[in-house]
Amino acid sequence: MDTTKKQNYILYALGQWYELANKQMGNKELEIAISKSVFIDLVMKAKIVEKKERALYKNLEQLEKKKLIDYSSKNLALTKKGSKLYSRLNKEILPYVQLANLLDKSNPLSYTRKAQTVFKFKN
Repeated sequence: MDTTKKQNYILYALGQWYELANKQMGNKELEIAISKSVFIDLVMKAKIVEKKERALYKNLEQLEKKKLIDYSSKNLALTKKGSKLYSRLNKEILPYVQLANLLDKSNPLSYTRKAQTVFKFKN
């Protein structure tokens, strides 16, 4: 079953949230869980997809039907199949994210010996 781009964005956001949240915990025995409503608030605030709340619920339901996420005990989690897809998406996106982080942390002009200045004359 194929997923749409928006479903991929949602799946990637869920995977990233879990990866970063559990990394901050540092304790391998504990794992943080996120509720569906809190996750939807996160996605809407991040403006990952320009959808209404109800549409996000529908997308999550579709991902659950495709057995990519699991919704139990009022918490969302990636399934093994969802984790595989998240890993593949992460490999595709990671170079872009790393470049954006690198350019954000340092001045892009520092990567050139001489910055070229071009004068433009306005008519």
